[in-house]
Amino acid sequence: MLRFLLELAPSLLIGFWAGGRHETLAARLATPLVRFGVPISVMGLLLKGGLSGDMLQAAGLAVLAMGLVLVGASRLPGLAELVSPTLRLGSCTGNTAYFGVPLALAFLPNEALPISIGYDLGATLLTWSLGPLLIGERGNGSKRLHGLMSSVAASPATRGLIGALLIQATPWSELVTDALWWPSRLVILLALMVVGMRLGSIHRKGITPSARPLQLLRPLVAKLLLYPLLLLLLASLLRFDPLMVQAVALQGAAPTAISLLLIAESVGADQERAAGLVFWSTLLALVTAPAWGVLLRSQF
Repeated sequence: MLRFLLELAPSLLIGFWAGGRHETLAARLATPLVRFGVPISVMGLLLKGGLSGDMLQAAGLAVLAMGLVLVGASRLPGLAELVSPTLRLGSCTGNTAYFGVPLALAFLPNEALPISIGYDLGATLLTWSLGPLLIGERGNGSKRLHGLMSSVAASPATRGLIGALLIQATPWSELVTDALWWPSRLVILLALMVVGMRLGSIHRKGITPSARPLQLLRPLVAKLLLYPLLLLLLASLLRFDPLMVQAVALQGAAPTAISLLLIAESVGADQERAAGLVFWSTLLALVTAPAWGVLLRSQF
């Protein structure tokens, strides 16, 4: 747990401080980081952890679990508040790329990295393909299909996966893997700073009373406690191996992804609650996520 906090907390705090003073700094850094840094990081992590069919299983499980939440969460007793599409999506889409991967590195062996990244690929695909439609955007079938294909092609995770496959086919794969390991870790720290900057800019604008944690209690509980439990149960019922169960449940423990806020801003709907959910879930996950890591590591 200490290793996880030492890796995440300083980066988030530095970013939070910088974002509170320079509101546009996150946007300026995010573009080159996503375009160049994240694909390199994904490539290095995949090569280090090894590519396997577990990635596809993890991606499929992400789609299954998120689909169950999006369709049925609001029908469960005590979760009627999740009738809002924004809160429903926010309770199952997690910051797996920048928060979940460090979580896996801190609590699980390197072999869990492809599983974690596979989960992220599936979750990212579903979030960006259905998110705008759920929260407010409308369009015909051809436009949605084109948007879906564009999201997949433009995803830094997709580019990193393609790069890792190409490098693995060369005789220099081990040399490149060693060379990319520390740059991959550095990109994660920089990405966490960008997340912190975004949170700092949200805080600077002010979290209004309707976006305070008590008003978001149900979606916060759903995201940080119930959703990891759902992944744990699904993976166990499907008889996945213990490492797969640990890895996907741990990814479920990541806080709400900033992509929820970006989607809400892009469609001009429910931005206040999206910002509050991203903000408070990230702060609370500094406690709940490592607690899940300790629990999962002790049970398997």
